[in-house]
Amino acid sequence: MSTSVDERYVRRSIELAEHAVEHGNTPFGSLLVRDGTVLRTAENTTLTDDDLAAHPEFKLARWAGRELEADDRAAVTMYTSTEPCPMCASAIHYAGLGRVVFSVAGSTLNDLRGGGVIDVPCAEIVDRAGGETTVDGPVLEDEGLTVHESFDG
Repeated sequence: MSTSVDERYVRRSIELAEHAVEHGNTPFGSLLVRDGTVLRTAENTTLTDDDLAAHPEFKLARWAGRELEADDRAAVTMYTSTEPCPMCASAIHYAGLGRVVFSVAGSTLNDLRGGGVIDVPCAEIVDRAGGETTVDGPVLEDEGLTVHESFDG
């Protein structure tokens, strides 16, 4: 993918993170794209759903696992406002998604929050699991940080 294409979809994931905040949740958003088509979007709903696993990356990986064939999942890119946590990275691996592109690195979010983020890179989870998902990022990290900074104050 070209940098401008990645940036366009990363910006969309940041918009989804902003929507999550507007809907009473924490600032995380993601989308699945294949061949220039957005297949599905998700925003964090952990607070409004009272569900600790309602991360957008997790929801999209589960959807892909149910709805797409293995070859189609391998051709999908997940764009996400923040680097997937270890739970989500595992779901991405098990779903067999081809690529992840994130805006804010988990280590950056951990620094912003003064701790509390499980700071294990997504690529490390995929690698240790023997996965083939390509992980790229951070992309437009300053833009992605804006929503976290306004939320975390």
